[in-house]
Amino acid sequence: MDPWIAEAAARIAARAPQELERLVAVSSPSGDVAGAEAAFAVAESLAPAGVRVQRSPCSSADHADDLILTLPGSAPRGRIMLLGHVDTVHSHEDHRALQDAGDTLVGAGSVDMKAGDVLALGVLRELAARPESFQEVALLLVCDEEWRAGGFVHAERFAGWDACLCFEGGELTADGDEAVVVQRKAAGTLQVLAHGRKAHSGSAPDKGANALLALASAAQAVATRHDPHGAERLTAVPTVINCGEAFNVVPGAGELLCDLRADDVNTFDTVLAALPERVDGVRLQSALLRRWPSMDSRAQTAPLLAEAAARLGRPIVGVSRGGASDASYMAPHIPVTIDGLGPRGGGAHTPDEYIVADSLRSRAEVALAIVAAALCG
Repeated sequence: MDPWIAEAAARIAARAPQELERLVAVSSPSGDVAGAEAAFAVAESLAPAGVRVQRSPCSSADHADDLILTLPGSAPRGRIMLLGHVDTVHSHEDHRALQDAGDTLVGAGSVDMKAGDVLALGVLRELAARPESFQEVALLLVCDEEWRAGGFVHAERFAGWDACLCFEGGELTADGDEAVVVQRKAAGTLQVLAHGRKAHSGSAPDKGANALLALASAAQAVATRHDPHGAERLTAVPTVINCGEAFNVVPGAGELLCDLRADDVNTFDTVLAALPERVDGVRLQSALLRRWPSMDSRAQTAPLLAEAAARLGRPIVGVSRGGASDASYMAPHIPVTIDGLGPRGGGAHTPDEYIVADSLRSRAEVALAIVAAALCG
């Protein structure tokens, strides 16, 4: 292993548990301005001296401004963007502070993705001591990744940079090799609104138009499109239904939400087209609330990963992942986009979300090896 990688990773890992405890202590659900501001304040306090602090409007309205930490270097080339988010899916009521469970560190947003943010900040600090190795390094932290309906306003700002490194949770391959994410599916949220007619369910049920039954029919229509082993690897999963007011009233309105994933974002249109417009007198109004692009940087990143593996002294394998990420928005603007650089863990979006403690060091090594390879490319 390159000596700088080993020494720098040890320094990052030594500080990481305490830094993660501070960041996880902040409850920052998507859309909560105060929580985002508190999380950004922690991030700023962990940044190296000499960093330029900027606030930029978030991609989503009514959110806190996003945070950009920029480090200028003295080299004529080498611009790397580090990417993360501080928002979580956990409400304030469900927030869980970081707990040391021995081999794991358990807490809200730990793997998705505050531990990754801590590693990114560690990388930024280590590069601050080597300004001769880069032209510019920027860390972008956003506060709306977990629920963003529109586009990503920051993408064009970094167009043409040499690499984008995103610190979502890491993983190992089935053979135990270090894995990073170089391919992601597109993601879509499908909404179906039902407009039916209320009626007394005991004395006049047939005078109503049952929105619940219509939404159930729509859910079945979505489920029939599910084809994870097909050409587009489409997953179409009904996930939430809200309908009905009382046990003795035919529901007159309701909402169905479905999660869609596929290699091509245009595949979602085939699901939309398969939905009926009316079911037994109930009008159905269908729309895609969000369309996250896919990402495929396998070819563009292969030489860099080979060089990074040589510096690391162990393999780094590019893999595919189904979950959505801001990296997908960056890949069209920065072809060398690599994700999944954060620590390993599990339980994302659940009360038992955790990271594997000893992966803080091993994944810091992976990130530093990729950074070194990118700057020497």
